[in-house]
Amino acid sequence: LAFAVGLREIPRERRRARDRTTRLIAFLDAMGAAAGVGMKDIGRLTLAKRQLERKALDKRSTSSLPIAIELLLSRPIVSAHMIAKSAKISPRGALNLIGELGVRELTGRSRYRAWGII
Repeated sequence: LAFAVGLREIPRERRRARDRTTRLIAFLDAMGAAAGVGMKDIGRLTLAKRQLERKALDKRSTSSLPIAIELLLSRPIVSAHMIAKSAKISPRGALNLIGELGVRELTGRSRYRAWGII
């Protein structure tokens, strides 16, 4: 997926050129672009992790916030049921954790709600 992001930044004419050298340079440029995008994503997720962990600093040692934070960072989208299952708490408790963290809701629905870090 990351390589496909890099390929989108390279013009089609360079990727499909008859000259092998031009194609190779385009391939290497695409790898460099993909690495740049990947580094931006790592920086974004690191910043989000720091911000979320700051909210869990003054909580009690038995708090489920660290479990919820790890789940949010490891999955693109998380539901209250997923948090409840991994933290072994009730779905209402999972909703309270999400409320404490202030994570953005992705679905905008009342029946099925899901959150994630964008």
